Amino acid sequence: MNLFEKIFNYTMITRLENSGTFMVTSVERSWLKTMLSHSAALHAFTPAALEKLQRVLDVEPALDLSEAFTEKARSKEKHVFHPQLRTLRRVITRQGAIRLTYRVKDERTFTNEMAFPYKLEYSQVKKDWYLLWYHLRHRTMMSSKLDNIEAIHDLPFSPERAAEVHVQIEKLLHKRHIHASITVIKSYNRELSRILYAFSCFEKQVDYDDKEGTYTIRLTYLNNEAEYVLSKLRFLGKRVRVTQGEYLQKRMLESAQRALARYE
Repeated sequence: MNLFEKIFNYTMITRLENSGTFMVTSVERSWLKTMLSHSAALHAFTPAALEKLQRVLDVEPALDLSEAFTEKARSKEKHVFHPQLRTLRRVITRQGAIRLTYRVKDERTFTNEMAFPYKLEYSQVKKDWYLLWYHLRHRTMMSSKLDNIEAIHDLPFSPERAAEVHVQIEKLLHKRHIHASITVIKSYNRELSRILYAFSCFEKQVDYDDKEGTYTIRLTYLNNEAEYVLSKLRFLGKRVRVTQGEYLQKRMLESAQRALARYE
């Protein structure tokens, strides 16, 4: 390929990216056609979108997985996509409110609670989706598993009221924020990327001390995420040390003392 062809190709790709168009390979089209045959596709797309994709991909061959995979005994399949995701995502996007009917752990049911949904979270450990929402009557932050939500109904809500609720949510979240400083032991500086990956889901800032040659990770997390942070610290072991954060220091000390006590 000569220089002019490279320039032309780069110009074309740039224009496509700026227009919101992206290139799809034949393998990717075949993969998509195969995935659309899965039962979860009925919930992931609207009927119109699903019909359009199937029509566009009609001439594409589906992937033949019969020779590459052999399915034997398996556990009960749990789909990552939840049927209520699309509805809740649209409500959050337009900053609307809903009337929520949901169950709690003791099987009690709360009906038509006025809720302002603001975030959807997926737990990699529990393999469940959660809705984070603001209780408009009690003015508290709530979290509900999507499997426990029985009904969702739209609630009239003005943009001005939505802006006010967003301010209240930010204030409540700010009060729940906890800050901690974690220093990377100098001899493990080469593993910085691995250490940062362990805290990839948290807001953080990394500072480097030229004089000491050490990295310090300033971590911000919510108070209900402390146990998860502790699990990451135990996983990293002697690579890091908590230099600021009384609760984390206390819990790490307790863990070390209990471990040592087993061998005394």
